[in-house]
Amino acid sequence: MFGYATRLLTFLTIASLITIFARDNLSYADSGLRRFAGDVSAIKREHESRALVLAQAEPEHSAVPQTFRDCPDCPEMVRIPAGSFVMGSTDGDKDETPAHEVHIDKPFASGKYEITFAEWDACAADAGCKNKQPSDEGWGRGRHPVVNVSWNDAKEYVVWLSGKTGKPYRLLTEAEWEYAARAGSTGRYAFGETLDAKQAKFSTGKQGVGETAEVGSFPANAWGLHDMHGNVWEWVEDCYLPGYDGASADGSPRSGPGCGANRVLRGGSWDYKPEDLRSALRYRLPPYYRVDEIGFRVAREL
Repeated sequence: MFGYATRLLTFLTIASLITIFARDNLSYADSGLRRFAGDVSAIKREHESRALVLAQAEPEHSAVPQTFRDCPDCPEMVRIPAGSFVMGSTDGDKDETPAHEVHIDKPFASGKYEITFAEWDACAADAGCKNKQPSDEGWGRGRHPVVNVSWNDAKEYVVWLSGKTGKPYRLLTEAEWEYAARAGSTGRYAFGETLDAKQAKFSTGKQGVGETAEVGSFPANAWGLHDMHGNVWEWVEDCYLPGYDGASADGSPRSGPGCGANRVLRGGSWDYKPEDLRSALRYRLPPYYRVDEIGFRVAREL
């Protein structure tokens, strides 16, 4: 009797110990699994966080324009990517031919807007621009594009701006201007084959009746540049030649012997009709010429 009871007690004790051992080990295993799951979750969160950072980083050819300003009085600039495009046209004016491929080998920066009166006045106040008070024709200064400035005046401005910032500012070359104006487009305008009064400042009535609009009043093109069509004609670096025969394929400016007396302007103005605002259209005037339809924008090396 007692022998049986002793054996039963021993059996129950061993069974109890096994249960405790199993429970403790299961608890430990469960704790380990939870720690492992927690580690996996932490790793997953870390990778997701890294992926989010990478997704938010600006890619080389982002659709979001990359802008900067070198000083408070300096123009806002937009980074323009390297690339290729067909310059000129096959169905426009004779001096737009022959249409030819141009390779822009490295990025550069272009003014987001045409140079404003406020930016010009900063140069004049700093004795960098001799044309101290170009007339605004009563349309307003501030954010209106500066007018009544010659090509020579524009060159003075970029010299002053380069000295002020220590950065290499200049005028756009004619090829750079058309490349930036097109912004990847191949039609007559950056916005397509037509242009309406909600997209650009141009003449809708009698010639000579109208005025400039503040820069940025109209939509930007695909690369974030405003008023590449209309508002004011823009001086570029190149001298004028009546066609693209012999033009370089790298976008460099045309200059030197045989150039003639005129400099190129691009983009059209508030006093011209849409057909004169085409991406490929060219205009020419002497470099000393000042008029209320002409301004400029700047470029900067990167």
